Amino acid sequence: MTRGLAGGSATAASRGALLAMVPSLAAELAPRRIRVNAVSPGAVETPIWGKTGATPAEVSATKASLASGIPFGRFGTAREVAETVAFLSGDGAAYVTGQHIVVGGGL
Repeated sequence: MTRGLAGGSATAASRGALLAMVPSLAAELAPRRIRVNAVSPGAVETPIWGKTGATPAEVSATKASLASGIPFGRFGTAREVAETVAFLSGDGAAYVTGQHIVVGGGL
């Protein structure tokens, strides 16, 4: 979340603190060859959308509104987030540390 939302101050403070820790932890743990990165998913199609307490019509309207602001024009998938984490965990990202990767379709 990069925009302020009413009622979201605790989440914003927590997320901000975690993201601020990433480069510090990366620097602290680099001598032990431990990489530290953060992955922030954007809007992702998951079963949670059916558990919000909203009606199916409200969920559809909310999802359509959110998707319209995403440059890729769609929600991401859990697989796309997992593939990003897998990349960061593998040898292909051996020189990547202290980064914040947003998997959000360009939003």
